[in-house]
Amino acid sequence: MKSPESNAPQVSQHELQAMAYSDPLTGLGNRYRLRDKVRMLAAERASDPAPFTIGVANIDGFKPINDLFGMQAGDEILCQVAHRLKACVPDGAIVTRHDGDEFAFVLPLVFERTGAERVGQMIKDVLSAPYDLGDRNVRLSSSFGFAIYPFAGDDFEDLLKSAETALYRSKRRGRGQITVYSREIAQEMKSATQLEQALRHAIITDSVDVHFQPIVRLTDATVIGFEALARWNDPDLGFVSPAVFVPLAEERGFIDALSEMLLRKAAEAALSWPRELFLSFNLSSAQLMDPGTAANILSILRRVGLDPRRVELEITETAVMTSADTAQRILTELQNAGIRISLDDFGTGQSSLGRLRDFSFDKVKIDRAFVSRISTDRPSEHIIKAIVAMCDGLDLEVVAEGIEEKSEAEKLRSLGCAMGQGYFYGRPVDAAATHRYLQENYRDMASVSRST
Repeated sequence: MKSPESNAPQVSQHELQAMAYSDPLTGLGNRYRLRDKVRMLAAERASDPAPFTIGVANIDGFKPINDLFGMQAGDEILCQVAHRLKACVPDGAIVTRHDGDEFAFVLPLVFERTGAERVGQMIKDVLSAPYDLGDRNVRLSSSFGFAIYPFAGDDFEDLLKSAETALYRSKRRGRGQITVYSREIAQEMKSATQLEQALRHAIITDSVDVHFQPIVRLTDATVIGFEALARWNDPDLGFVSPAVFVPLAEERGFIDALSEMLLRKAAEAALSWPRELFLSFNLSSAQLMDPGTAANILSILRRVGLDPRRVELEITETAVMTSADTAQRILTELQNAGIRISLDDFGTGQSSLGRLRDFSFDKVKIDRAFVSRISTDRPSEHIIKAIVAMCDGLDLEVVAEGIEEKSEAEKLRSLGCAMGQGYFYGRPVDAAATHRYLQENYRDMASVSRST
C-alpha cells in the first residue's frame, strides 16, 4: 500500500533550482541569479574584456510606507516596482530583487558612464510615477548606484561592492540621485569612513568642543544669551567643519551621542553665567524623529543642574517636517518643562507660514541670506520688515542671524527687530573665553550663581 506522501506532486530538480533562484514575492530572480549572470558574462568576456554594467536601485523612504500603511501595502509596491523594472530595462538585461527594497540589474550592452546614467535616469522616471494602493496613490523616488566591469571590479563580489558604494554615495547626496562608481568616489567614501571613526573616537574621549556666540539686544547691544556651536579640532585631521561632521553623525546614526555630549558641555558652561542669560542649542532632524529625545534632554539638564527655563532649542523647518507628528509631541513635552523653541533659518523653507500656524514656537530666527542684503536690497528689507510685523502680531520674538556690519545692525534696529547675533557682536569662542567676555562686558557679573 502506498503512503499518503507518495500521492503528493513531485517537484522536479528543475523546479527546485528555479525556486532557489527566484524571489518568492516578486517573481524576479534573486541574488544567486544576479551572481550567476555576472559570472557568466565575465567568463564570456574574459579574453576580450568588453565592459558591461551592473546597477543597484533603492526605493527612497520605503520604510515609512510599511509603518504607515502596513506590510501588505509595502509588498504591493515592491511587486509594482518589479513589474515596472521588467518592462523598462533594455533588451538583454536582467532584473533581480536584491534585498528588501533594493533591486539589482545587469546591463550587458551598457559600456560606459554616460550610458549607465542614461539608463538610470530612464528607470528613475519610470519608478517615480504614482503607485496604486487601491484607496490611495503613493509617490516614491529611487536612488541608483552603477559599477562597470572590469574597471570597478572583475568578479561578482567586487563589482557588487562597487555598485553598493556608488548607491551609498547617492543616498548621502539626497533622494533620487544616480552615481556611477569611480576611484574618486571610492576614495571619497573611504575618507568619510575614516572621518566617522575619528568622530566616534572624539565623542568617546569627550574631544568635540562647544563654542558660544553672543545673542544681543539690538537697542543697546547687551548680551542676553549665547548660541552653542560644535567645534572639532582633531589631532590628525585638523579643524573639521560642523557642516561636515554634524551631517555625517546624522547619516551614520550617532547624532544622539554627539548632541548629548555637546548639550552637557554647554549646560555646564552656562552654569557660570548670570542666571538671566539663556543657552540656545540646535536639535537635528534625527532627534525630532526619536520619541525619547525630550526625556534625554531633560535628563541631561537635570544632571547638570541647569534650569530648563534658561534653555532654548533651535530647530529648522526641514527637521520639523521630517516626522511632523513625532516632532510635535517632542516639542510640546519640552515646552511643558519650560524650554523655549526657536524656528531657525526662517524664510528659507517651503512653507514657513504653515509651520508657524501648526507649531507653537516661541521665537523666529531670520536667516543670514536676508540680513546680509538688508542694506542694499529693497526686497530683503521689506521681507524682514514683514517678518518682524508678523511675529509681533503672533507674539513671537525675533532674532536676526549673521549680522556682520554696523549698517545691518542699524537697519534691523530701525525695522523693529529686537535681537541679533553675528560677527559684528562677537565670534564663537570657547567656554573660558566666553566667561572672560562676560567679565569684561556684562554689566553685573555679581548676579552669577551656580544655583538655578
